[in-house]
Amino acid sequence: MSDAIDLSGDGGVLKKIVRHAKPDAIAPTQDLPLVDVHYEGILEETNEVFDTTHEDNTVFSFELGKGSVIKAWDIAVKTMKVGEIAKITCKPEYAYGSAGSPPDIPPEATLIFEVELVACNPRKGLSLGSASEERARLEELKKQREMAAANKEEEKKKREEAKATAAARIQAKLDAKKGGKGKGKGK
Repeated sequence: MSDAIDLSGDGGVLKKIVRHAKPDAIAPTQDLPLVDVHYEGILEETNEVFDTTHEDNTVFSFELGKGSVIKAWDIAVKTMKVGEIAKITCKPEYAYGSAGSPPDIPPEATLIFEVELVACNPRKGLSLGSASEERARLEELKKQREMAAANKEEEKKKREEAKATAAARIQAKLDAKKGGKGKGKGK
């Protein structure tokens, strides 16, 4: 896979685009973490198909970044756009490792998936708008808390300065009284 992109930086997850998405296609985001894919999984060693959604024309859905799929998929699918088809080669440490996934996937197997990103959706219970609105609301609350904390700190500083000023005035009056009485007694 000479024109493959090394997504993991160590050769563990390689991606070769088979079909590009349209330029305006959407990609998974924080607001659109649920993805639907068609795929076919092949054992590199035997070229044997071990799993596919093509036979029954189903889609496989999962949420990116939750560890519900092999590491290679979390890494690769987030780089795709809807409509894109990519061939993803996954070294064992980014797939099923030394355990494999019996009976279909032996230990230390390198896997090749042809994945088509079919759709990106918001988390269940949130529409795209409400997910964005919720993030904006949380950001606004964070800013308000930061401003309140800064105001509280400023008020504390002012109180401390006022106390220090008052203490200095009282001390000056005490010193003046002491100094006045001391002079009077000396005469």
